[in-house]
Amino acid sequence: MILFRQLFDQQSSTYSYLLADHATREAVLIDPVFEQVPREVALIRELGLTLLCTLETHVHADHVTGAWLLREALGSRIVLAAAGGASGADRELRHGDLVRFGGRSLEARATPGHTNGCMSYVLDDHGMAFTGDALLIRGCGRTDFQEGSARLLYRSIHEQIFTLPDECTVYPGHDYGGSTASSVGEERRFNPRLGGAIREEDFAGYMDNLGLAHPKLMDKAVPANKHCGKPAVDMPAPRRAGLGTVAPHLRGVARDRSAMGRGAPRRGAGARRARAGRVRQRARAYRWRAAAAARGAGRETRQPATRSPRGRRVPLGGAFGARHADARAGGLARRQPRRRHAALARAGAGGRGRRGMTRQRA
Repeated sequence: MILFRQLFDQQSSTYSYLLADHATREAVLIDPVFEQVPREVALIRELGLTLLCTLETHVHADHVTGAWLLREALGSRIVLAAAGGASGADRELRHGDLVRFGGRSLEARATPGHTNGCMSYVLDDHGMAFTGDALLIRGCGRTDFQEGSARLLYRSIHEQIFTLPDECTVYPGHDYGGSTASSVGEERRFNPRLGGAIREEDFAGYMDNLGLAHPKLMDKAVPANKHCGKPAVDMPAPRRAGLGTVAPHLRGVARDRSAMGRGAPRRGAGARRARAGRVRQRARAYRWRAAAAARGAGRETRQPATRSPRGRRVPLGGAFGARHADARAGGLARRQPRRRHAALARAGAGGRGRRGMTRQRA
């Protein structure tokens, strides 16, 4: 019996797949996403699994793999196609190789066309096929970059995937419409690009004229995935017991928040402007304190200004400032006794009313 979980990264619409043997608790993880590594680690520990390896279907252009990070955190091995051209893997697969976990295994089937190194994985009982970006639900991967070839993709799918039993469930690397799975029989009949009586020439002409924009993270994701997600700069390796020391390793890829959490400090031009503003504010405060100290010592200096009650700018120093301060003090003094006058008038102090007491004090 097999334990199976389908996991999703919303930003890149990427599916990751966790498979484990119930008896031995040994597991493999297909296409992990860097930002989702804490979720995967928590799930693996909750289920009491041992992650033997991570499998890549190809060198991704829309997200950074979490393979290196999982190897550092859990000791898993990195496994991918030899034709992908990536460095840092623990095992390189070729067509027909088996990846074993417990009493189960996955067969690696080369399905190039989207990229040169595309690899699909078929469960030993032919009940599941993990097709990456080669075959999608009612679609397929694009063929206009990373050495893509529409004709090669057509042959790969028809020879390696459409030859599986109709009831074999197809689990793609992405889906942008909310579907989670399909079947070989469905795709062979209903896939508008590859199914039915569509010929290789028709498919190639369609794919060569799609005119799609390149993925937004392609310039960052592809170089990172060529090294299995290992950062290009030195950073502390995570503890095997947890991911507390792991920092985001690709600025711009770990979107707005830290890749390992939402509480990381801000970086970039906005943060630099905020720091400069705080420095200027402190400098103004220091100058005002120095001016106040100079006034207290009797030295002449330029006086900072404030605003009068009518909105005019009024210097704090000088004769006019002194008169303004006296006027403010007088106003407060006139307002203050009125409360006492009212209380005394109610108590009958001297028989004088509020007006008489006010005139007397004035």
